[in-house]
Parts: sequence; structure tokens; C-alpha cells
Amino acid sequence: MGAMNIVQQIKQPIQNEMELFEKKFRNSMTTKVALLNRITYYIVNRKGKQMRPMFVFLVAKMVAGEVNERTYRGASVIELIHTATLVHDDVVDDSNKRRGFFSLNALWKNKIAVLVGDYLLAKGLLLSIDNGDFDLLRIISVAVREMSEGELLQIEKARRLDITEEVYYEIIRQKTATLIAACCSLGAAAVDPDNAELIEKMRKFGELIGMAFQIKDDLFDYTDGPIGKPTGIDIKEQKMTLPLIYTLNTCEPKEKKWLINSVKNHNEDKRRVKEVIAFVKQKGGLEYATTKMVEYQQEALNILQEFPESTYREALFTMVNYVIERKK
Repeated sequence: MGAMNIVQQIKQPIQNEMELFEKKFRNSMTTKVALLNRITYYIVNRKGKQMRPMFVFLVAKMVAGEVNERTYRGASVIELIHTATLVHDDVVDDSNKRRGFFSLNALWKNKIAVLVGDYLLAKGLLLSIDNGDFDLLRIISVAVREMSEGELLQIEKARRLDITEEVYYEIIRQKTATLIAACCSLGAAAVDPDNAELIEKMRKFGELIGMAFQIKDDLFDYTDGPIGKPTGIDIKEQKMTLPLIYTLNTCEPKEKKWLINSVKNHNEDKRRVKEVIAFVKQKGGLEYATTKMVEYQQEALNILQEFPESTYREALFTMVNYVIERKK
């Protein structure tokens, strides 16, 4: 079963909502500035699997059986803000190719990218304010703050290779898990705004998925095979991944020195990177990370179990398992 088939299967129960969302989202993007329209058109069309809006709609329908205008607005705001962060990331990473597309940066220079990111952010904020969705705006604003904090925390800690597991979880919780958590709490808040307990439960659900998702990403660095990025690339970027942290914290001082030296000074050396990967495998770093990932996954599934059986719950089940089993 290919990835896209699984995504189609997850989308199935919310097909109509997703199509309507597409329309509404496109409309929310149009402006009087021709340059901006060209850019936003280009952004809207480079869409990926659309996981974020899918979470919003599936959660809303699972908890309330229906969606409303607020759900569409909430999903649009998430997409606008997510797109803003991608545009800004393009500047920061200075990556001319992002996920197979030319990044904004390659086509228009940094200044435009920063302005477009700010524009999308403002557009998202106004969409909420104009409709009085202050509760949804709060959820999203907290997410943006957390994501920024997570990125900065990572930058601050990245150069030091003795980062603890706790700090690592904090970084990925903020950087990766926060946005999915926001989608899920937003889905609940849009349809049941006064149910604080439910909103928090769905936030937690999203956070758990996000954590599992990131650990899965870490594991890709240590698997050979047809995965969009070459093996060990994050070792090269000196990003700390869970298998590596575990290994650094459990090996002998002499091995630790060799490992740190390899990552810091020999990350261009393919043979050395291969050795690092083999060492991490041998020390049980992959098993450890896999165990942690499955713990997060199980916790997320336990939350779903509390809801009555429905096609929406089923789709979210599939989504949680897809996060763990995906091949890229």
C-alpha cells in the first residue's frame, strides 16, 4: 500500500470538507498585489499531503460529528501560519531546493521571502480576529511562540553534543509536536469551544503524534533505502537525534570522544559516517528510539480509544499508525 493511498484512505471520510477547504483557502489568499498573487499561487500549489487540515477536520468530526465555519477558518489559519514558517525557513536554511520544489528564496530574494512570511502571518491573525475567533487565535499564537522557542533552543544546544534526552524531548515537543497539537486542539475548540477538558485532551493527542513523528524522522537517518534523504545527513548537520543521544549517554568515555569527534569534525567523511551509524546500531540506539516512538504512539491510540467508534476515529487510527510505518 503506497503512502498516497494511505493518505487517500485517511482523507476519505472528510473528502467534501477538504475540497471546500481548498476553495476557501485559495480565496483567503488573493490580494491586490500581483507579485504577491504570483507567490501565493505558487505556494498554494506546492502543497504536500495536507496533514494539518486533515487533523483539524477529522478531530472536529470525531468529537462533534460535524464541522462548522469556524473549523474551516481554523484550518485556513493553521495553513497560513504553517506556510509562513516554511517561507521563513527557506530563508534561514538557504536551501535552494526544498522537498523537490524550488524554494521561494531561489526565485525571489530573502527580503521578499521575509515579507511574504509576515504577510501570511498577519493574514492568518486577521482571519481569526475579523470573525471573533479569539480562542482559536490563542491556540495558534501559542503554537507559533513555542515553535520559535524550540528552534532557538535547538540552535543554542546543537553545538554542544552532550545534550540530555530531556532537552531533546523539549526541543522536539516545541519544534515539531506543537503544530500538530495545535491542529488537534483547534479541531476540538472550533466545534466545542467550552469543553476545556476535551480541547486539552486533543492537544495532548496531537503532541504525542508529533513526538512519534519526529523520532521516526530521526530513525530514517540510520536506515538505508529509498528515503528522500541520504543516510546520515543529520549527522552531517550535527542535529542531535535520539539514537545518537542515547548512544553518547551510554557508551564508554573513549567511545564517546570518538563519536563526538566524528560528528563534529569528520561528518563529510562517508566512511566515518558509516562507522558512526554502525556503532549507534550496535549500541542499541535504534531499538531504544523505536521503543520510545512506540510509547508515544500507544499513548496517542489510548486517547482515541476513549471516543466512540466512527469512520473519523478509524481514520485517525490509520493516521497515527501511518506516522510510525511511513517509509519517508
